[in-house]
Amino acid sequence: MDTLATQVRTLMLHGRHQQTTARPSLIVTGPAAAGKTTALLEVGRTCHLAHTRTHPAPPGRAHQQVPVAYLLVPPGATAKTLATEFARYLGIPVNTRMTQAQITNAVCHTYTAVGVRLILIDEIHRLIPRTTTGAEAADLLKDLTERIKATFVYSGIDVADTPLFAGVRGAQLAGRASLITCGPLPARHGARRPFTDLVTDMEAALDLTQHTPGTLPRHVSYLHQRTAGRIGSLARLIRQAAITAICDGTERITKKALEAIQLDHLAEEASRPRTRQPARTA
Repeated sequence: MDTLATQVRTLMLHGRHQQTTARPSLIVTGPAAAGKTTALLEVGRTCHLAHTRTHPAPPGRAHQQVPVAYLLVPPGATAKTLATEFARYLGIPVNTRMTQAQITNAVCHTYTAVGVRLILIDEIHRLIPRTTTGAEAADLLKDLTERIKATFVYSGIDVADTPLFAGVRGAQLAGRASLITCGPLPARHGARRPFTDLVTDMEAALDLTQHTPGTLPRHVSYLHQRTAGRIGSLARLIRQAAITAICDGTERITKKALEAIQLDHLAEEASRPRTRQPARTA
């Protein structure tokens, strides 16, 4: 998150006065449940809060600017459905009779009018430029990066292994975008314990009346083994345990309660003990 926040801030400053070509962008990549969307949304939230503090709304009036936009690439994205997603985020009216060009013009005008400065696009691995519709959607993104004065940050699963960087269009994107790899959190990183820090912060956010602070960090080895260090799996485990604690009235999370939670298949497979294969005999 620190690396992503620093690079996004730098790119926003870098691209602020760039007028003639597409601004430099950023791609967050990594395996599923590694925390890519979490990091993306946190950076977007930080940017939004910083902007509203610097440019507060006039007294008695709603804020007129929207500094950050967040949208998902739809499955099987075409240029028109992708343009419609941009429109939907800001509530721009779209009907079936509108052409792609009309939707795109409305998007560019409105995004510029409300002052969007950071555009976060998730699930970018759904875009496949080697197909006709995918190529048109990729061309639309390039067009938007040139017409909207904003920094584009993309997120997707193992993007470098997808067709996204293939061909001429892929080369254009690869030539403009930096890549940040987001992997599972290690239990230790030098003298630091990043996974323990995350568990401690998540526990501090709990609102359980009987929960004893420090309980979850004491089980950090179990939590790391159970979730393989994936932020998404850890968040799901703690949230479900908290919901269970509220529903059954205990209002606290114990290791027994954590063990009773069924996690996502990816985490369960990673935490399952590996059995040694019997040696082959001649």
